[in-house]
Amino acid sequence: MAKIISLCTSKVKGTRKEEIQSGLFIEDYGMDGDAHAGKWHRQVSFLDQERIEDFNKKGALVTPGAFGENIIVSGLNIKDLDVGTLLKCGEVIFEISQKGKECHDHCQIYYRMGECIMPKVGTFATVKKGGKISIGDEIEVISRDTPFPYQAAVITLSDKGFLGERKDVSGPLLVDLLKKDGFEVKEYLLLPDGISPLDKELIRLCDQRQLDLIITTGGTGFSKRDLTPEATLKVMERNAPGISELIRFESLKFTKKAALSRGMSVIRGKTLIINFPGSPKSVQESYEIIRDILSHAIGLLRGTNGECARNNK
Repeated sequence: MAKIISLCTSKVKGTRKEEIQSGLFIEDYGMDGDAHAGKWHRQVSFLDQERIEDFNKKGALVTPGAFGENIIVSGLNIKDLDVGTLLKCGEVIFEISQKGKECHDHCQIYYRMGECIMPKVGTFATVKKGGKISIGDEIEVISRDTPFPYQAAVITLSDKGFLGERKDVSGPLLVDLLKKDGFEVKEYLLLPDGISPLDKELIRLCDQRQLDLIITTGGTGFSKRDLTPEATLKVMERNAPGISELIRFESLKFTKKAALSRGMSVIRGKTLIINFPGSPKSVQESYEIIRDILSHAIGLLRGTNGECARNNK
């Protein structure tokens, strides 16, 4: 049985955490007194003891809290668990919400060793049920009572929208459409046109947050700054051209200008990425065109043979 090896907390972000014997975990918030707790998706951080030991064999000689982790676990291989996995320790229940993280400012460990394991194998979770945990407590993976709801993100590409010169209507419309069909929309982003930063955000949402679906709106036309398809192809692992072909084919029934949309549909990991045009009318039409096949597509990527989460249509 897997066990809690260490519990660590700090009151200030960017500082190493100090080990404590017991900690109180608050539902939908995190570890009591920890600087990283809050109403977001990275409330609690985990590391595998075995990964730390492997790193120390290289001469790192790190002690608990050095990576800014809250919980060190032995015997579970948390780094291999998917987003959405539930962990139970006593009465506390965690839900894994992110795998790895981008390292913006390198830590002392990185400068000393030339690498850091937290961005690669660190695992983050939210607290689904609160309670007290102590060092030595057992922790295990538990089954879900209901299917894991489909996870989505919406990204609007617009230079004027990003600069505040135009209100984004298409992005919020997409968020509402997805929520009505039972999706949990984890992020809504408004980015400037172009390849970057869209490509980096797509990689983060696919690899770290492991979302089921990302829909972009805007940047699919012929203008010089319309580079959403290029950014999407840059992160692609597998092509899924039929979805965008279907959108264009059906959209031609409304307007011949649909032939000018260069939107792409691709797969990265288990995430489906679909480019929509930028206008609210086109967004509404495009969504209705593919609405009936989304659940089956996501089910295939999840490996559930099209099994649908509750409220998903």
